[in-house]
Amino acid sequence: MAEVKKTKVVDKWKTKTWYAVHAPENFESKEIGQVVATDEKTLKGRLLRTGLGDLTGSFSQSNAFTSVKFRITEVKGKTAYAEFVSHELAAGYIKTMLRRRRSIIYQVDDVLSKDGKKFRLKSVSVTSFRVSESVRMAIRKEVSVGLLALSKEMDFPQLVQETVFGKLGSRVYGKLKKITSMRRFEIRKSEVM
Repeated sequence: MAEVKKTKVVDKWKTKTWYAVHAPENFESKEIGQVVATDEKTLKGRLLRTGLGDLTGSFSQSNAFTSVKFRITEVKGKTAYAEFVSHELAAGYIKTMLRRRRSIIYQVDDVLSKDGKKFRLKSVSVTSFRVSESVRMAIRKEVSVGLLALSKEMDFPQLVQETVFGKLGSRVYGKLKKITSMRRFEIRKSEVM
């Protein structure tokens, strides 16, 4: 009978290390999670998604339905640092705004911050009642002009803050109310280009 060679099995999980991931400074450098990796080099470029409520500690209506995506860019010791990639509202939250006899206008705008970073904003405008095509065109034009003008006034970290926390959307909403009766205006998604 042949002898069976015994080899020592190394548990790969035991060779991995935990790293704490921190958000950028405009999100107060809070810890957004823990990731595990065998080597620091494998962490760079990894994406993490977290809820805005988890990040801020406030679970208000707008924070509960917003998710934020970060990319790890730098690792120092057992700490990884991430940068903002995108934010998105939950599809279920957007569907609650959509009702019969209302006009829904989806739009995509590419804007530039004061410091020259490109940012893509995807918005949804909901009117109180159904509107004509000429009013839809006026809303689209006002959204584009408003977003471009407001984004040129802010540097990139401030633009991200205003977009994620809904302040940019409320500024544009104020301008849209002059055109027609509006139900809601939200920036449903944003992403760094």
